[in-house]
Amino acid sequence: MKTNNILKKFGNKVKTLRLEKGWTQEELARRADLHRTYIGSIERYERNVSLLNVERIAKALSVNIKDLL
Repeated sequence: MKTNNILKKFGNKVKTLRLEKGWTQEELARRADLHRTYIGSIERYERNVSLLNVERIAKALSVNIKDLL
């Protein structure tokens, strides 16, 4: 199955920003009020994230939504 390029870009950006903060997937999930496995699936390019969850992740990482996209 071919992975959509936007899923890769988004997943990589989330992971990069998370690691820059020294956070685990569990810590990001807690701060974004999401489940740890959900964050993992984003970083593995398995999840097409809703706009509401993009906003939650951006707020948790203290970045603008545009910086994730």
